[in-house]
Amino acid sequence: MSRVVVVVPLNPLRNGESFLVSSWPLHITVVPPFETEAETPAIAAALAEAVGDLASFSVVAAGDELFGRRHDIPVTLIADDERLLTLRERLVAAVRPLATSPDERAFSRPEFRPHVTVKGKNRVADGEELHLTQVALVDMAPRQSPGGRTVLATVPLNRPLKSATENDR
Repeated sequence: MSRVVVVVPLNPLRNGESFLVSSWPLHITVVPPFETEAETPAIAAALAEAVGDLASFSVVAAGDELFGRRHDIPVTLIADDERLLTLRERLVAAVRPLATSPDERAFSRPEFRPHVTVKGKNRVADGEELHLTQVALVDMAPRQSPGGRTVLATVPLNRPLKSATENDR
């Protein structure tokens, strides 16, 4: 059984790329960590199907806040964006059947508050436009794992959206 997370990195990641927990690249978590017995190719295929025809898009950073149980984790919020919400809904629906427990916290959070966690000097600025081009599946190895986190699969957001008129042709 593995524990994975689905993120939208602010800069594209590569399959097999690893990084320490303390040096996570900046990203927006769209599906929080969940446990699964599914193999990586099956999860990657589900993510690709979910992304479908969604094109890359930009969102805007919208102010700082403190998250976490003790309100001690600095984050920059992302302004409301229907495309990001649609992407999240599609991804959750796609991977939920692959989760060991489809009712776990990753899928039952009442409110999605997209944000980018501040990592030392790495952060986004209020009002900054962030171009989202990829979805990544990342292994959430135990915090003490010497290899850190590993990118298991990536799916590009680059297919143009079709209008209803184009679909009728």
